[in-house]
Amino acid sequence: MQIPIESLNLLMLNVGFARHNADWNWKNVNSPFTRIFYVVDGEAKIILSGKTVNLKPDHMYIVPAYTAHSYECDGKFELYYLHVYEGFKNRADIFEYYDFPAEVEAGEEERQLFDRMCRKHPDTCIPESNPQSYDNSSKFYFYVRRYNEMPLYMKMEIRGSILTLVSRFMEHASPRLWTYDERLEKVLRYVHNNVYDDIDVDDLAEVACITKPYLIRLFRTELNISPLQYINRKKIERSQLLLLTEELSVKEIAYTLGFNDHSYFIRLFRKKVGLTPQEYRERMK
Repeated sequence: MQIPIESLNLLMLNVGFARHNADWNWKNVNSPFTRIFYVVDGEAKIILSGKTVNLKPDHMYIVPAYTAHSYECDGKFELYYLHVYEGFKNRADIFEYYDFPAEVEAGEEERQLFDRMCRKHPDTCIPESNPQSYDNSSKFYFYVRRYNEMPLYMKMEIRGSILTLVSRFMEHASPRLWTYDERLEKVLRYVHNNVYDDIDVDDLAEVACITKPYLIRLFRTELNISPLQYINRKKIERSQLLLLTEELSVKEIAYTLGFNDHSYFIRLFRKKVGLTPQEYRERMK
């Protein structure tokens, strides 16, 4: 199953070059955007999904959005970084369909791409390495607006660079087995296309042209969650972006995402994120 190229709606938030000396140590980082690193010199570690990834020169690394991770660095370390996020679109993102390697080899071509982006967009670097200094609602809104205000030719060039870098990971990515099941693929596409609506499992069974019990078993077998859990997960992820970028109340966001009971939305949010929506918004300010 092929993902249409227009689905890769990756927009730049930040790009820059950083030098560290045992000062890149941050715990439990979890952001609504994807990070790509190119290591130039030194060594460090990322603890990602319970596994330790050793970062080394002339390699690139990717941390998908909404992935909790930590950094460890006890010496000299130099790297390029790129932060990208998916615009408000209703297509399933590429990380839903493929398992990406955390690490790929890189060389002069990739380094030159990073260097060119840094030179052409020096104002897009992050203020400091502490995620709290840039991973917050005011900064996120500013970065999104800054990108949106760029001229079209500049966005086209940036998008080309981003796609080139992501393609290095894509070359070694493997399709998730469930993507071979057209019924499940249709269902997931439907959820993304209608994330702002009140979706129920009966709707999804009708989309897949199978019975509701069979759909539930299919989800359990292929994704290890129920259809309702998947619907709620995508709605909560979208709400995190809305909390960062929209001046809507928690109740308004709940209703925008098709929740008839905003108290239920708050409970779901807290279960997934560990904070209430308002606490999340306050922490990210």
